[in-house]
Formats: sequence, C-alpha cells, structure tokens
Amino acid sequence: MDEIEEKKSRFIANVAAVYTEEEAAAFIEAKKKQYWDARHNCYAYVLGERGQTLRFSDDGEPAGTAGKPILEVLVNSGIRNLAVVVTRYFGGTLLGTGGLVRAYTKAAQAGLAASDVRIMCYGYEITVVTDYNGVGKIQYLLGQRGISVTEVDYAEQVTMRVKVPYEKKDGVVHDITEATAGKAGITVSEPVYYKRE
Repeated sequence: MDEIEEKKSRFIANVAAVYTEEEAAAFIEAKKKQYWDARHNCYAYVLGERGQTLRFSDDGEPAGTAGKPILEVLVNSGIRNLAVVVTRYFGGTLLGTGGLVRAYTKAAQAGLAASDVRIMCYGYEITVVTDYNGVGKIQYLLGQRGISVTEVDYAEQVTMRVKVPYEKKDGVVHDITEATAGKAGITVSEPVYYKRE
C-alpha cells in the first residue's frame, strides 16, 4: 500500500495477489467497504500467466482517466495475477482528465513500488512416504533435478514434501518410483502456485 497527494486529493493504492476473478472481486469489495466514505475506488487487475484476463473500472471518474491508467501500469510492469485498487478522497480541486490520468498512474506505480513482488511457479506439491532406505536415493535424485525438499517428517516411515514445477512432475514421479522399486507412496496435489525458492 502507498499513498500520494495531488492538489489536496488523496490517492491510496492497495495491491493484492489474486489468481481468480472471484478473488479479485472479493479484494475490490473489501477495499470499497474499508474506504466506504471515499468518492472513488477505481481498480484494475491482470490474471493468467500471459495476462489473458484484464479488467478495470473508473468507478465514476471520467471514462479512461482512472481504471485504464492503472491497468496500463500493471500490464507494463510484467506482473501477473495482481489487483490494484486506487481510492480517491476528493480534495476540492478539479484535476482535469490529464491530471486524473497522471495521479492514478502515479498512485498505481507507488503501490507497486511499495509491494513485495515474488516470482511464483506453477506446479505440484508431491508427498512421498518411504522407508529410511529410500531417503538418500530420493534426496539424491531430487538434488540432480534442482528440487529441494520443503518438509521432512521422521517417524516409523519418512514423509517428504517437495514442490515441483509443472513440467517436471511426471519425470520426478517416475524417478522416485524407479529409485525405490515402487515401494514409496507418492501423492500429487492439484496444480498450485508456489513461491520460487
């Protein structure tokens, strides 16, 4: 979140990671409730690896002066799966269309600059349950593929959790099955986004 002031009008930019239109709508609605007394809550969001879904709203500002400039900031940043809501508290001075475009652009840029941007990977969480003899083999083959174990539970059996990029899943499952002669129990999650380590 960040804030700018332009001729006594306050522009507050809130940023959130969103992966579906439902998540984006919930974030936007939450900001409208939080800033219920503001004159405008303009927004834009970009969803999908290639930015397939683009939406914006001027929320009562003159057409093309708020939502579209926010969207342009998002698209030009190269960041995906992101929503920005810029809330405006009117300061009494009209900014004109050019002034509004500049103010909403600056607010969106400030909001992004103040955000913690992370590179996310699309893949799977794989849970492997093995005996103690299989642990070293599995760790070795994961290391060969550049995949680190995120969690290990040592009990009667050893449970290991790893996050695997989408395109490597089949190879990893095959290698673990081969390395343990089919003795390891392997569970693969639904596809998920996870933070690249």
